[in-house]
Amino acid sequence: MSDDKKDLGDKAKEAFEDAKDAAKDAAEEAKEKAGEFKEEAKKTAQEFSEGLKDAGGDNKKILAGILAIVLGSLGIHKFVLGYQKEGIILLVVTLIGFVLSCIGIGVFIVWITGLIGLIEGIIYLTKSDEDFYNTYQAGKKPWF
Repeated sequence: MSDDKKDLGDKAKEAFEDAKDAAKDAAEEAKEKAGEFKEEAKKTAQEFSEGLKDAGGDNKKILAGILAIVLGSLGIHKFVLGYQKEGIILLVVTLIGFVLSCIGIGVFIVWITGLIGLIEGIIYLTKSDEDFYNTYQAGKKPWF
């Protein structure tokens, strides 16, 4: 009987040693992957901060989003983002709509430009800071 117990004890020790070695190997592999991830994250963060500095150092997301919702039909949010041509288009179309409002069709024109501003404001505010920067400040996408 003592030989059986000895064999079971030896087997348990061997299994414990095998498990310990496997745990060490897994820990080393996890450390390597964590180091790679850390370096990649640092690189990405550095690229983003460099790109942000090139754009003037500030993200205009909140300002442009609020202006688009409140004064969207006048195109002021377009001027804030640096889209002069698109801002002038919205402003001129809205002014024409105000002039034509005595006919009745102008009300619809002003309503449409206001709706464009509202939609753009919601889009601006729901995007992440990085997406907004890459799309509208670095990528220069003027509409929606």
